[in-house]
Order: sequence, then structure tokens, then C-alpha cells
Amino acid sequence: MKIIFYEQNTDTDAWLRGFARELPEADVRVWQPGDTAPADYAVVWRAPRDLFANRPDLKAVFNLGAGVDAILDVERKEPGTLPPSAMLVRLEDTGMAQQMVEYATYAVLRYMRRFDEYEALQREGRWEKRTQHARKDFIVGVLGLGVLGGEVARALVALGVPVRGYSRTAKELEGVAVYAGPDQFDAFLDGAHMLINLLPHTPDTEGILNARAFGKLARGAYLVNVARGAHLVDADLIGALDSGQIAGAMLDVFHTEPLPKEHAFWRHPRVSVTPHISAETLREESIVQIAAKIKALARGETISGIVDFKRGY
Repeated sequence: MKIIFYEQNTDTDAWLRGFARELPEADVRVWQPGDTAPADYAVVWRAPRDLFANRPDLKAVFNLGAGVDAILDVERKEPGTLPPSAMLVRLEDTGMAQQMVEYATYAVLRYMRRFDEYEALQREGRWEKRTQHARKDFIVGVLGLGVLGGEVARALVALGVPVRGYSRTAKELEGVAVYAGPDQFDAFLDGAHMLINLLPHTPDTEGILNARAFGKLARGAYLVNVARGAHLVDADLIGALDSGQIAGAMLDVFHTEPLPKEHAFWRHPRVSVTPHISAETLREESIVQIAAKIKALARGETISGIVDFKRGY
């Protein structure tokens, strides 16, 4: 069994040691430009097209993250990049759900209790109490109910706020008012006080966080984007913030990362920037999950987490 590994910004040796422990029978190597030697599996993050070229025997590509948009974007731009025989497999949770729950919960409490405003008042040296938003009226919409979004929605129900969820197809989550499909998108947004985006990035969802969507929310609503920068129309958010339609935004993902120093988000008083840390890939959990799936495939078993190319997730 031969495995190629590619991830530029990581402790490569630690990944290789982990796979050697979990798959002692495997030959695992780091892919380098010009490497065309046979491989059964690839474990990658933002891999270049050349890695996949001329690999008809590749059985599966394991993506080191829940979002597979980078690989699919290469495939859309240059069809045939991915070997037709290879399935694309995304990570499922591996500790990311708990991190995302923590980030979302912090965001809800920060805005519901108006701590963002107290931070601004402190900078001005003003002792001034603000009435917190009523919990029973603070409607939170979770945009995307996949593995991560579902966990976030359930956690927020336990927090005691009204929770709505939006999904491509109908789902049932206890305590969550679920809206499904394009026909119910406006109803999902209507009057919500906070929007948390956890959608996959596909051609259909690109730019979905725009002026029209913001206008459907309650005036003075809040935005949290922890999915992909491409979901957000930056200029529309700036306009909504300046008009007061959006009262504040926590942004963890951006069109260009790192976020360029000249970008307006750095300086806007109602924008909080974090450097794509809402749910990071945990190495050991990921190694165990990927190794287990490779063993299952070697036994001829089916696995979960296979990406539907048409849907994009």
C-alpha cells in the first residue's frame, strides 16, 4: 500500500509518524514536484494539479479538512485533474465540531450580552450600562446543517435561544426550526437577529451573504462567517454595517488569506477578525480517522464522507 502526503504548512514529520503507527504496512511518502511513482491513496490539503496527474490507479484522495472546495475548484477549472477512479473523501468532525460550537457560542453570548459594545465603551473611557438582548427573542439562524452546523444548532438550543436552521434538503433537529431549499431561504432569514454561516462552498452558495440577504434580517442583526470567504460579498457587508442594518460581524474566513493589511475589515469598528481558527484540523484525530477508512477500503468495505462532485460536498 502506497500513500502520498501533501500539506505545506504543517509538521510533516509528525503526520508521517502518525500514519506509520496506524498503518505500519503502508509506504507513506511526502509528494514532491516530479513525483509520478505509483500511489494507492493521497492525503492532501490544497494540493497542486501535478500531484494528481497520471495516477490512474489512485483509489481515494483524503482531504485534510471538512471543506473540499479547493480541490473541486481545481477540477472545475481543469476538468480531469482528479483521476476518474478516485473517490474524494472529506474529514468528518475529528474534533472540529467542538471547536466550532465553542466559537459560535462565544459569538452568540458576545452579541446577545452586548460585550462588543462594552469593549468599545471601555476604549472611550465610558461607564455606561446597556440592556442586553432578550434571550427569548434573539433568533439565531444557522446556515448549513452538516456535521458542524448540526452540532452548532444543537448547542445553541441548549443555550436557550430560538434557533433556526437552513439546509439544502429537509432535516429534523430537536428544538430547531428547519428550513430547506431555495423556496424557504427568505423565510429562514426573515427577522433573524444573528446569522451563522456554515455552508459548504459551491457555485450555488458563492456570494450568498449579500445585501439582499442582510436586508431580510432584523435591523441591527449580527453576522458570523466561519465557512468560506467566498460566501461573503465584502462590499455589501461594509454597506450594511455602515447603514446599521448589520450591527456587528465576526469573520474567520476571507477571500484572500492572510487577510491583506489594507483590507477595510481590519479597521472597521464593528468587525472582529480571527485568522481562520474557528475549527482547526486536529492531527491525531485526523490520522486515526483516515487510517481507519483506508483499512476499510482495503477490506472492500464502504466508508462515509465520500464527496458528491455534483453537490460539492
